[in-house]
Amino acid sequence: MTETIRYEVDSDGIALLTIDLPNTGMNVFNAQLIEDLETCVGKVLADDAVKGAVITSGKDAFLAGADLNMLGAQAGAEQTPEQAFEGAFRLNKILRLIETGGKPRKELALQGTKAFAAAVNGLALGGGFELVLACHYRVITDSPKMQLGFPEVQVGLLPGAGGTQRLPRIVGIQAAAQAITTGKPYNGQIALGLGIANEMVPTEQVVEKAKAWVKKSPSALAPWDKKGFKYPGGAGAMNPSAVQTFIGANAMAQKQTQHNYPAVQAILSCLYEGGIVDFDTAIRIESKYFMTLLAGSVAPNMIRSLFINKQAVEKGSLRPKGIERKTVKRLGMLGAGLMGAGVAYVSAKAGMDVVLLDRDMAAAEKGKDYSRNLVKKGVERGKVSQEKGDALLSRITATDNYDDLKDCDLIIEAVFEAEDIKKDVTEKTEAVIGKDIVFASNTSTLPITGLAKNFSRPHQFIGIHFFSPVDKMPLVEVIMGEKTDDETLALALDYVSQIRKTPIVVNDSRGFYTSRCFGTYVQEGYAMVKEGVNPALIENAGKMAGMPVGPLAVGDEVAIDLSYKVGMATRKALGDKYVPSPADGFVEKMVTELERFGRKNGKGSYVYPEDGSSKHLWPGLGEHFPLSENQPSVDEVKSRLMVRQAIECARCFEEGVLRDTASGDIGAIFGWGFAPFTGGPFSFIDTMGVDEFVREADRLAQEYGERFTPPQLLRDMADKGETFYTKGDTRGRIPAQAA
Repeated sequence: MTETIRYEVDSDGIALLTIDLPNTGMNVFNAQLIEDLETCVGKVLADDAVKGAVITSGKDAFLAGADLNMLGAQAGAEQTPEQAFEGAFRLNKILRLIETGGKPRKELALQGTKAFAAAVNGLALGGGFELVLACHYRVITDSPKMQLGFPEVQVGLLPGAGGTQRLPRIVGIQAAAQAITTGKPYNGQIALGLGIANEMVPTEQVVEKAKAWVKKSPSALAPWDKKGFKYPGGAGAMNPSAVQTFIGANAMAQKQTQHNYPAVQAILSCLYEGGIVDFDTAIRIESKYFMTLLAGSVAPNMIRSLFINKQAVEKGSLRPKGIERKTVKRLGMLGAGLMGAGVAYVSAKAGMDVVLLDRDMAAAEKGKDYSRNLVKKGVERGKVSQEKGDALLSRITATDNYDDLKDCDLIIEAVFEAEDIKKDVTEKTEAVIGKDIVFASNTSTLPITGLAKNFSRPHQFIGIHFFSPVDKMPLVEVIMGEKTDDETLALALDYVSQIRKTPIVVNDSRGFYTSRCFGTYVQEGYAMVKEGVNPALIENAGKMAGMPVGPLAVGDEVAIDLSYKVGMATRKALGDKYVPSPADGFVEKMVTELERFGRKNGKGSYVYPEDGSSKHLWPGLGEHFPLSENQPSVDEVKSRLMVRQAIECARCFEEGVLRDTASGDIGAIFGWGFAPFTGGPFSFIDTMGVDEFVREADRLAQEYGERFTPPQLLRDMADKGETFYTKGDTRGRIPAQAA
């Protein structure tokens, strides 16, 4: 018995290794498990009374890959290249020991080694899948939740314990390349059909069936250790058909990644190079690529922001300490438009009763139709039963009567972005709800402190800003007003946890954090069109920089006329303090003169053909905003788009709108799609180097305007040689205002 593995030998001499990490709901490869696995495998091989072994899990899932906190620590460790390689190769060595028993190749080919079988009772991902593949026989559960796959590419890495070598030797190079470069898992039926699994049985039989195979297998040998082994379909990477696969795969990969994700190229290199050498050399090649990725900037930044920090906030790292957790049982949702309807759906899906209120019953029922349609699609696709779908819908009550709100635990307002309308619904709601009920606004731009003046208890007023479509977007931005107290914040975060979203917490400001900073991406695109930069260049440069779509395309989706309305409201609110934007002229002309509002009316920077064919840039842009004779380089456009966003994020940090840099990175990636490979705007600045970033921002400011001027915070950091994150640090800096 070790700390993470129970070791038992039955009367048939078969060892059962049950992986069961203490104090955690999921098994992951951490330093202790790697140590214990090596100990237990060595014990099996050294004991003549043990005929073979079965590896299984003591939890519902088998093993969900590597502990990303461990990988993050490795990425920040000071190591020699030799030490880094040995660290990366250690698990590979252990899994190879399972396959070979430590025997030399010639002896192994003649005698085989003790048999190891995997009894896979639940999902096995990443390193867990690699452990499964290293066993000589694989029995999986027939549970519909069964998954086998390599998600490492999603954090900028590749499978580092033989995954890029074993999988293609089982399913072929093309199929393996598709699975590993996309991170898409196999379900049980497909895994069985491809030969990844040898048997698929009910969960309670996986250990029994695995033991039965070991009992009748006095020795075992992996296919790739047999003389004359050939890849499925031919001779590995040297096969002419494989050459065509790599030509196509490289082209498609770079089209999808825009050369921003080195892991994809490294995976293809592992598949190719590993396909022309022996297996033991191949896994060393794989470890070198893994080590190189871990030592770069992309993987550590992605691991920190997309997983370590994301999981931390989801587990409550932002929640005030010492306040009892609460459960929202009945939600009052004011406004049954697209946002309100979406919030009602995700809340009812989480088990809450929802009162969905609008100005009349027709509007309220239309809002409930949103949930009806989603339930209908779910039932048709087999993702939800009719019974569960009906139960969800029964929890949503459409109404136009404010009295129906009286027993709600939390109120969320998502009515039209006009202060007078919000004032009206706030006052009507407060008249009927309990005296300690929290009121939240889903406003995306209006300051929470100002809206809280319409509520007699501003300490119980907070912003809960969702993103559209609510059922798909993972982020929720929680905004603290000047008087919002910790109990109110705690309840808001408890609610976000109930609906399984990722929260960030920011302080009050016009546009808060996400809307304010996201807007700079679109505005810079508009400014460049007005200057005469080719719209196609702008759009392509945005995607090449790592953004999901170009600024003009996303501007159409948000709606150009909304930008105009928000701009006019901001100008009115700020008066003489309003700073005109170079984008103002573009927006004003598109809306007031050309009536091009975006996708909503089928006319924006793009044309949306009525026949349903693909949208394309509107040729009229060149007529109304003539192209300049001297077009900038792609790199110049990319720099303008990325630096402009990062500058605004840094200003939010300096002003105390952001409470920590980790939330800034999470909010940027999941809120508006800031290039995920960078790890977010603060990781982007750190990776470039604060001093280099300041120099580039100053250059752009001199060339294009004051909006690029870096805040004093960045100049001070550059002078002191500081960064937003230190090595091994995940949370990053905390501004003085929030400390």
